[in-house]
Amino acid sequence: MLAQLILGGIAQGSIYALVALSMTVLYRATTIVNFGQGDLVMVAAFGVYVGVVLLGLPFALSVIAVLLLMFALGLGIERWLMRPIRTSPHLSLTMMTIGFGYLLRGIVRYFWGRSVLPIPEVFDFDPIILGDLVITADNIAVLVAVIAVLGMFFAVFYGTTLGQLVQAVFQSERGAQLIGMNVRRFHSIMWGVGALMGAITGVLIAPLTMLDPDLGAGVLMKAFAAMTLGGFGSLPGCVVGAIALGMSEQLLGAYVSTKLIDITAYLVIVLVLVARPSGLFGRRVTIRI
Repeated sequence: MLAQLILGGIAQGSIYALVALSMTVLYRATTIVNFGQGDLVMVAAFGVYVGVVLLGLPFALSVIAVLLLMFALGLGIERWLMRPIRTSPHLSLTMMTIGFGYLLRGIVRYFWGRSVLPIPEVFDFDPIILGDLVITADNIAVLVAVIAVLGMFFAVFYGTTLGQLVQAVFQSERGAQLIGMNVRRFHSIMWGVGALMGAITGVLIAPLTMLDPDLGAGVLMKAFAAMTLGGFGSLPGCVVGAIALGMSEQLLGAYVSTKLIDITAYLVIVLVLVARPSGLFGRRVTIRI
């Protein structure tokens, strides 16, 4: 039973990791915490529903269309919503992310209300049974997809010239401008990448769960807890924090109470902020006067 719970926690935490990583990348690039990221995930999941169920498209074609549209949506959010207020106080930028998140949720509710919608099963291959451990098709699909995405992301980020340029902007926008980088375009692309990574999450969870307009709120809170646990701004930290959160939910739910599953993320945020505000991999900031 323990092995099964750990496997389920890793699979669940992997989903959180994608959202947390997308939020962390955007935070590192723009210093903005995107509280609308969960609703981007929700919109992508509903996009798959529209393609597969309403339009009758193959799942793969629906996924490609959703990914492209979500990347374009991210670019549009930066261009038409964030860029006009880029010199405003940080609170205004944060409120804008909350605002467009609720706008997206409202649009989905306009068409579907509070309906809970299913998507036909996609991952239908046989499970793998190893003793008492059952590895379902859902677990396999999610883990393979997440490992592939995270592997490509970290390979590009830490192993290519493009990744080095991105890190240069993270460290100093002024320095990046001095070497000829277009920082404004970089910010726009990062919003697109953030929306794209959110779309990947939505695509993965769409066949695994019932869809409703409030889907993104829960995903956002889990990702935010993972970022807090791993350390704000730490790319490896948010992934480790997400996996740890997923396993904690499974173990606490099984051995203590199922009621803890829904509040584990909130407990993590409170405990980390009290005991170690910098998180597991965050840097402690020392102010000298």
